[in-house]
Formats: sequence, structure tokens, C-alpha cells
Amino acid sequence: MALFRTGGSADGSPANEETQPRASTNRSVVVGRILLVIAFATILVLGLSPAPYVIEQPGPVFNTLGYDHQVWPSTDAPQTKKPLISIPDEKTYPTSGALDLLTVGVVGNPKQLPSWLDVVGAWFTPSKAVIPVDVAYPPTVSVDQQNAENAQMMVDSQKDAVAAALNQLGYTFPQKVAVKQIIKGSPADGKLRVGDDIVSVNGKKVAGIQALRDALAKNGHTEAATIGVERGGTTTTVRVTPELNQGSVILGIGAGMDYTFPIDVKIQLDDVGGPSAGQMFALGIIDKLSSGKLNGGAHVAGTGTIDNEGNIGAIGGIQQKMYGARSAGADWFLAPSANCDEVTGHIPGGLTVFAVKKLTDSLKVLDVISHKGDTSKLPSCPTH
Repeated sequence: MALFRTGGSADGSPANEETQPRASTNRSVVVGRILLVIAFATILVLGLSPAPYVIEQPGPVFNTLGYDHQVWPSTDAPQTKKPLISIPDEKTYPTSGALDLLTVGVVGNPKQLPSWLDVVGAWFTPSKAVIPVDVAYPPTVSVDQQNAENAQMMVDSQKDAVAAALNQLGYTFPQKVAVKQIIKGSPADGKLRVGDDIVSVNGKKVAGIQALRDALAKNGHTEAATIGVERGGTTTTVRVTPELNQGSVILGIGAGMDYTFPIDVKIQLDDVGGPSAGQMFALGIIDKLSSGKLNGGAHVAGTGTIDNEGNIGAIGGIQQKMYGARSAGADWFLAPSANCDEVTGHIPGGLTVFAVKKLTDSLKVLDVISHKGDTSKLPSCPTH
């Protein structure tokens, strides 16, 4: 009986009919490998190419009760450090724990964009956000101009924080709503002047910019408002009919606050811009000027703009700030109520977030925390 090998001749030599399929198979393998290398190289090139986006991520965290160096991400402390808040001519009291302010770091700019690989990775990272570069850096504003504007907003927010803290503590001092700019063709054009101090609307005193907005909203845009003005040392009134602009009743001015503080409060924080640290500056100042420990020694973080009347406003990048706070060790977080839509569903594990509208709300939260009370009854953002 003869024995046969599958695919071979009786004598064991390869059959002629199999030579072609094997050669064809080898060529297919080679071609497949070449195509795989080409695909990989294409993906690599595209992945490393610049993407028209920038990435927002948690930035350094600063304890307003501590010094002017960041506490996270961890770095070696500078050889020389200064208290972030100092009040040299006034009695201050010991503090403990932390009242952290948060920052957001931006990866990329119009001249140096992140790669597509970086962007895709950020899309799947909860602590990061991807935004179009033209949104982060409007083409009509240079990076230098934007940095200068952010620096000025930080200076203004520090002044507003000092005013809010001192008002809360019962200090009295001059604080005026000043006309800084008049928009050409607006209702105020030709009636108000740059340098005017607005003291009242329809006979009622205006204590701050939010109070001015509220008074104008109450007046409406169909009737003239009587604006009380201090101009060149004298008091006068002008009649201006506000206009409706994007749902708000406005005069068409750029307003800012002018203060004459009764004590010297120094805030040392370099290379950080924007107005969002206002609330935490105010709380840090109050803690230093008050006996006892405002936070009971707990690790609290927070964010939000503030004005001299103690109103806390919305900020950007709150999701990144919550993750930054938790990474720095914070257990509690004070968030502006106006940011609740961004807070809900994005709170990192281990962090309890409270929703606050005014400085007095935040002080109430800190009082409950310091006395280890029931925090479940305090205002918070919706769970869903």
C-alpha cells in the first residue's frame, strides 16, 4: 500500500500545483505588512500634527492662608517666600488648614498648538477640557493683550476682595462706582463723563456695580432714569433713558470701583491672571483679621469672582478647578451657584461641593464645617 502526503507527490517531493498558492500567500503577507506600516506611519504623522484646539487642565493651587508658592503640583518651595496675604499695620490672628484658590493651566496657544494625540487623550480625561483655539485666544486679540487683560482683572479682583472682606468686618471707607468708559452713541454718550462717580439711581443710593445693574433693571428701558453723579467735587443729576441690550438694561458705560482703604492689605501672587480668585482672597483676609479659625482647620478650596457687596459670580474652568482642589487634598469646595450646570455630574470622588451666591453663604458653610455640623442641609448643586 502506498502512503501519500497531503499536498505532496508519492515520493515526498512538493506537488507542482501548490507552488503558485504559496508564492501568492507570501506576497499577500508582505503587502499586508507594508500597508500596516503605511497606516501606522500615517496615524503617527496625523497624531503628531497640530490640532486647532487647546487643552484646559488643573493648574497650581495656592493656599490664601499660606505663602506665595503653589501647593500642587508639588514643587520645591522657593528659597524666599512671602505670605500670600499680609496685613502689616493691623492685628492679625493665627490660622490653620487651608483656604485654597485654584487656577487652570492651558496647554497650547495659536503659535504652539497641541498634537491630535494630546487632544484625543484630553477628550477622555475627566479633569481636562478641549476647546477651539479661537475661543481661548480670539484672533482679534493678541496673546500679549490677553495676558495684560487677565493681569488687570487679577488686580481689580484683589481690590474687590479687600473691599468685600472689610465691608463684612464692619470697616467704613469711601467706595464709589466710577465711569471708566463711555460707548459712543450709547444713552450715556453726552450725558455722563469719564471720571463721574455714580452715587444714586432714582434717588436710591448705589453701593456697587451690581446695585447699579439692579437699579437700572428696575427702572427699565422705556423711561428715563435720574442718575445722581459726583463730578469735579459737586453733586448733580442727569436724566438718561437706558437701552435694552441682549436682555440687559444698560447705560452704555464701562464702570469700575474706586476705593480708599482704611488699612493696607498686601496680596502677593505672581503669574496668575483673571478675576476668579476673588472669593478666596476675601475669605483669607477675613480669617486673618478675625479671632478663631474660620475653617476650623479643615482643607477647603473654592473659586468665584466677588464684588464689594459680597456677590459671588460665575467663573470658567470649574471642572478643572474641582479636580485640582481634590488632588491638592481639599475635602470641601465652595462653588458659585451660577456654575451649578457645570458642577453637576462632574464632581471628583471625595470632594463635597457647596453652592454659594454671596460671601455670607460661604461664611455660613465654613462655620458649619468648623463646628463639625451637619453639612447635608447646606445649599449644593443638583445631583443630576
